[in-house]
Amino acid sequence: MLNAPTELVLSTVPSPHVLQLTLNRPSKRNALSNDLIAALAAGLRAAALNSDVRCVVLAGADTFFSAGADIKEMQQRGFEAIDNPARRSAWKDIANFPKPLIAAVEGICFGGGHELAMLADIIVAGETATFGQPEINIGILPGDGATQRLTRASGKSLAMLMILTGEPISARTALQAGLIAQIVDAGHAKASALAIAQSIAQKPPRSAELAKAAVLAAFQTTLDSGLEFERQAIRHAFTTEDQSEGMNAFFEKRSPQYRGR
Repeated sequence: MLNAPTELVLSTVPSPHVLQLTLNRPSKRNALSNDLIAALAAGLRAAALNSDVRCVVLAGADTFFSAGADIKEMQQRGFEAIDNPARRSAWKDIANFPKPLIAAVEGICFGGGHELAMLADIIVAGETATFGQPEINIGILPGDGATQRLTRASGKSLAMLMILTGEPISARTALQAGLIAQIVDAGHAKASALAIAQSIAQKPPRSAELAKAAVLAAFQTTLDSGLEFERQAIRHAFTTEDQSEGMNAFFEKRSPQYRGR
């Protein structure tokens, strides 16, 4: 078992090569305090360095993922509460986590919590989950990436609707908009996310990391640059031992044994 530095994030290994990180601030509906963001970033940094971890599932509680940023911290510290060097560094570490990351969302996923979920590579949501950016209701606007990531994921019109009205959308609308990958029965998001993680964990880990990087490059480069990134990624995959193992297993009609080399 890997241990995050505080109980704000619970760390468990539910199956081989799969790490589950659970936000654990229930009294505040997992509001993203600076300490919680730091604890999550630390857990992901440890996972990035642990060769036994091939996929991570990020979960909240059974009835809420996260209510957003910690409003009490903002009231006490103002803008500095959400824009300070430590928090910026922690968010960057979460955003740059190199291994597949799956978010399991039940209930409310608002504000910074929604921005956190959007950092995942795959979002699985219970059918009663709701997604929102309500910051305008307290006189501000999203500050942890929603104006950019939400717009890229769902398009300008829905992003404007959510950000300017502060009104949440349903899981069904989020699926139709491309914000999430899958809707499951309420209460089953974590189990479904873990099943996906177990499938990914059986794939060659280096190839999975390269594939993730190539997909993310599509949001940051031109098409020509992205295609070149993809070519270089697959070129690198061909140099790994797992590539030889995968092709040999295919022709030998057996299950491959990937070792991350």
